Amino acid sequence: MSTCTLQKSSPASSVTQAAAGALIAAVHTAAARIGFTAAVAVTDQGGHLKAFDRADDAPFLAAEVALDKAWTAASFHIPTHTWNDYVADPRVAPLAGHPRLMAVGGGCPIIENGRCIGGLGISGGSYEQDRQAAEEALAALGFELPGH
Repeated sequence: MSTCTLQKSSPASSVTQAAAGALIAAVHTAAARIGFTAAVAVTDQGGHLKAFDRADDAPFLAAEVALDKAWTAASFHIPTHTWNDYVADPRVAPLAGHPRLMAVGGGCPIIENGRCIGGLGISGGSYEQDRQAAEEALAALGFELPGH
């Protein structure tokens, strides 16, 4: 019998409500500068919605897409635009059929001290605009940019 004690849990860090709200404001600022209106979703590290906002004239479909981008980014701790290459691989392509997987730019994991604490999803512009606004908002608040 082992003398080691079984660890039954691990500490989980989550994005705070204050940080989620600040990210939403930073996204709207970036989106306005870039030239589009957005729906913005922030999830905790488990992909559960923490905060959400949709600009008045952002398409209503953008709301669901933003949430799925945040969920996808939090799930694997990678930006959503990287999924395009992954699902092109026939060995991974079946994942593209998952109803929540969003292989479109604009979703980023929220990384603090090397740990994913949530997901950020933006929809309303082109995939390049959504990605740019996400990265600008994360950088403005001092979060680590994945892959940078």
